[in-house]
Amino acid sequence: MNRDEAKIILLRYRPGTADADDPEIAEALAVAGQDPELARWLTEHSARQEALRTAFRKIAAPAGLKEQIISEQAARQRPGLRRSGMLLMAAAAVVVLVILTPLWRQHRGEEDTYAIYRNRMAGIALREYRMDLTTSDPAAIRGFLAQKAAPADYVLPAPLEKTAVAGCAIEGWQNARVSMICFRTGKPLSPGQQSDLWLFVVDRSTVRHAPPPDERRFAQISRLSTVTWTQGDKLYVLGIEGSEQDLRRYL
Repeated sequence: MNRDEAKIILLRYRPGTADADDPEIAEALAVAGQDPELARWLTEHSARQEALRTAFRKIAAPAGLKEQIISEQAARQRPGLRRSGMLLMAAAAVVVLVILTPLWRQHRGEEDTYAIYRNRMAGIALREYRMDLTTSDPAAIRGFLAQKAAPADYVLPAPLEKTAVAGCAIEGWQNARVSMICFRTGKPLSPGQQSDLWLFVVDRSTVRHAPPPDERRFAQISRLSTVTWTQGDKLYVLGIEGSEQDLRRYL
């Protein structure tokens, strides 16, 4: 497990809880124990988690809320009481929003990394998905993506240009569209499987901390081998059900 993979896992870690007993989290904590940079990040992340918990503890339930819920039927017949309860709950919601918005923005900024993006795209490839267009014509795929305002001017590595396509889909990342191009390596597919090689293309500016143009980053995500790189204004993630050696044949 590398630093980026450990960070993804530790985003759901809550210090002081039974989370540390989870084998995956325990492994990520062990990685943090040997990586000073990751350890510093974990300290800051844990502080944010504690701040969130403290903020929640300070929020008191509106007086009489329990009774209001229990007597909901009666309240429906008494509009004034219902409006009062709704105002109390609305006020509590505003308090939560005021307290948590700065923390949420800070946490969201931490999450906008290429590793999060890469793992989400890998998850799409690994789960059952539906292609928006099923075709073996690469030109039809580019035309469809362009029509839908998804990245269509992508540049493929020479071996991938020669690989059979199966179709495409449009996924989302933040407020951007991601082009998902599905390929077939020629190996037998499992029942219901549509492809076994996937390329995700998104505007480079929408993903923080992406690899520089001269670097390719390989990572194993579950049973998917992935490689991430940038070219021009695009960020690419290529994944295959197989080994890194299998993946390199298409680069």
